Amino acid sequence: MMYDVDALRAQFPALLAGTAHFDGPGGTQTPAPVIDAIADALGNPLSIRGAVAPGEVNAETIVAEFRRAMSDLLGADPRGIVFGRSATQLTYDFSRILARTWRAGDEIVVSRLDHDANIRPWIQAAEPAGVLVRWADFDPVTGELPASAVGDLLTERTRLVAVTAASNLIGTRPAVAETARLVHRAGALLFVDGVHYAAHEFVDVTDLGADFFVCSPYKFFGPHHGVLAARPELLETLRPDKLLPSADAVPERFELGALPYEALAGTRAAVDFLAGFVAEASGGRRERLRSAFAAIVRHETALRGRMEAALSAMQGVTIHSRAADRTPTLLLTFDDRAAADAYGFLGRLGVHAPAGSFYAVEASRHLGLGDSGGLRLGLSPYSDTSDVDRLLAGLADFLKS
Repeated sequence: MMYDVDALRAQFPALLAGTAHFDGPGGTQTPAPVIDAIADALGNPLSIRGAVAPGEVNAETIVAEFRRAMSDLLGADPRGIVFGRSATQLTYDFSRILARTWRAGDEIVVSRLDHDANIRPWIQAAEPAGVLVRWADFDPVTGELPASAVGDLLTERTRLVAVTAASNLIGTRPAVAETARLVHRAGALLFVDGVHYAAHEFVDVTDLGADFFVCSPYKFFGPHHGVLAARPELLETLRPDKLLPSADAVPERFELGALPYEALAGTRAAVDFLAGFVAEASGGRRERLRSAFAAIVRHETALRGRMEAALSAMQGVTIHSRAADRTPTLLLTFDDRAAADAYGFLGRLGVHAPAGSFYAVEASRHLGLGDSGGLRLGLSPYSDTSDVDRLLAGLADFLKS
């Protein structure tokens, strides 16, 4: 199936500025159809959701279309799609809600591979409840986090395991489905951070075995907010704090206050934009998304291979992304040179490749990189060979400078 990267790039106004973007793990640029959908939502009548006035009907329609779109993207029930200000906010909220069900002496498991947003909320919820926190370590040499690293920590007191589906720092994709089987066999719940994963892979929360799955639409061309997917029947068992007159139905009971309808309209448009990546694809939106992500994986994997081949030949460069199964995200460090210096050097050439630990501070420390991390090169579906060649030429010049 045809993947026309030039036609794709033409739909992103921000790319006209000429920057070569390798900051996809931090958020993608926004295509015109998403911008238009946001403007259209704001340009038409809007009010609190209802069924009488045009603004009420528009708001109700936007919310319903948002839930259906995210349902198609994640393979989830629309009734289990929860809006949040961010994935971090959603994780904090659900850590507090779930902690009410824990008792002193219970246990949870967190992973050192994860973004801190899927670590600190759980630790902070566990401490006052007297719950023991166990750490699953990844191999700093290979970058791998096998299911056994979690499985070996499970006991009859384990209540929850929090793990990433893909590391935003080094790209590692752990065996989440295998981990889920071990977690569920122990009678625990699995909370999956899919923020980096959902930008690069076709998601099926059921196949993954995730009881809770969070992602962020701004990582896949949408607006800045978070989404949580869970089974409606599981959400029915959870009681968050809320205002007395606010809706108690699922998923509304977890969404505090009026929703940002324009952002939800933009997210629906982002999912539709993804579904249209492959012109020849047929079927419903879910099937077209499957075809789109297959094409995205092929495109990004080819570009990653081009980068890795050249970087491996450069003296004084260490690539820390080594897992067999990973996203198109590479973390580099340099002999006797700071990654932050490379970031600044490339930036002056119009190449945006940021440096740091990117909130994956536990992973950075476990790699021996402290809190400073490295230079992260993250590909996106609109990345092309000219971007990669500009990056590689810039790095070669940096190493000579």
